Amino acid sequence: MDRRTLLKVTGVAGSTVGLSAVAGCLGGGGDGETDEITITLSEFPDTVDPIDHITGDYFDVFDHIYEPLFNVQPGEAPEGRVVEDWSHGDGSVEMSLRDDVQFHDGQDLTAEDVAFTLQRQIDAEFGPASSQVAGLGSIEGAEAVDETTVEFQYSGAAALAEYEFGNYARAMNAEWTREQGGEEDAIAGSSADIFNGTGPYEVVDFTPDTKIVLERFDDYWGDEAPFERVTFNSDTESNGRATAVETGSSDMSINVLPQDTQTINDNDGTEVRRVTSFRNIFCVMKNESEPFDSQEFRQAMNYAVDNQAIIDGSLSSFGSPMSQPSPPGVNGHNPDLEHYSQDIEQAEQLVEESGYAGVEIELTAPQGRYLNDAAVAERVADQIDQLENVSCEPNIVDFGVVSDANSAGMDNYEIPFFLIGWGVITGDTDYAVSGFFQEGGGVQTFRDEELDSAITESQGIDDPDEREQALQDINEMAREKAPWIFLHQQESIYGIRDDIEWEPREDENIWVWEMNP
Repeated sequence: MDRRTLLKVTGVAGSTVGLSAVAGCLGGGGDGETDEITITLSEFPDTVDPIDHITGDYFDVFDHIYEPLFNVQPGEAPEGRVVEDWSHGDGSVEMSLRDDVQFHDGQDLTAEDVAFTLQRQIDAEFGPASSQVAGLGSIEGAEAVDETTVEFQYSGAAALAEYEFGNYARAMNAEWTREQGGEEDAIAGSSADIFNGTGPYEVVDFTPDTKIVLERFDDYWGDEAPFERVTFNSDTESNGRATAVETGSSDMSINVLPQDTQTINDNDGTEVRRVTSFRNIFCVMKNESEPFDSQEFRQAMNYAVDNQAIIDGSLSSFGSPMSQPSPPGVNGHNPDLEHYSQDIEQAEQLVEESGYAGVEIELTAPQGRYLNDAAVAERVADQIDQLENVSCEPNIVDFGVVSDANSAGMDNYEIPFFLIGWGVITGDTDYAVSGFFQEGGGVQTFRDEELDSAITESQGIDDPDEREQALQDINEMAREKAPWIFLHQQESIYGIRDDIEWEPREDENIWVWEMNP
């Protein structure tokens, strides 16, 4: 089955694009008055390995260096970029790569590089375990067919495989990566030389945990990127990010708080741009740790929380309550599910039924990673603490602590209850549920055979309508089993210089090649 036939069968829009169309995505070619841009993130990458993470801020940096193989719009079929064309066989997809793509060290990109990079993500024998495996649940392997042809093997539906490899396929130079120790140990370093991708920008200056400076890669195969120089830095304090834009020390800041929007809009030369993202904010309850092993207790935690009051109070009404793992607009979202409404009496009754009356719990949460995340967590903990038969205290920590607890999956219960966000960047429910609820999913935090089996079954359904219904049923099942306290869908709010042409994306990706200075 060729790709065009697949898209007719799956009902997904999109087609393979040629060089001129792909290259045209790279913006204005640097014709504007400004040739530099500084972008302030809320979290700076704590790794130099582009596949050793699953954090949005990290993708924002690394995607400029380690180029995606496809151009992706949420919920749509990928379009070729470094990959020129591809076709599906029986449980496999064969991809033809461009033959003019170079790494920053001058070596040519080969199919072996792509296959090696993917194997590193899904097979522990090819290097340290990668969190990105959470997005590659159906991909089983990869191999080079010849210099410019690579084959991915997958299980389940072809459309699901496209959602996955479209969003997670990158390429590292296999020979270079092995020299850095990437086949045995984590790649590490503190200089610009530790980066080597094929992207439109190469690293010229790097200060770990602080700043990374990129410049146009002269031998990039596509059109010239719109800025000569790009600097990424970070500020975990939201007011610091807003101030950076207002004072001109940064041209763009992410995760601006609602209370800072008016000041930025009133400031000369800056403005706020926003979009409702595919990011779901929730509180994980690992269900092999007491008291979260009780479904009644987990449901009680949902009934204890007043989501709308938190949105109104801590987020200035920027956001909407969530009822399930998938946000609206994502394939498989179930529009018939209502969010949990606060019901203190019901919550206390369920706690009694759970057998955990009188329990003391602690909610761990980050500060600065999501919109007013610490304030949201403190309100959640306070509302739970109002129950007569549960005590709850917040514990505000660095995001890395929460990220590690999430990545540890079901192997670590030191932090069983924590607030985190998950951006459903593929636009498909499988990405919202498989990593968290399936064995080997990458970030599993909930073990339930019925839910796991339902997800597995959905992954093999080719008919798009049948698959969508199966995903809606999974969302309904997840709401009932209450693996999380469902909180809200996050609003992405950016402060930006008003002369930069750019529209925020639902998947939260910040790609400079989509901007015009």
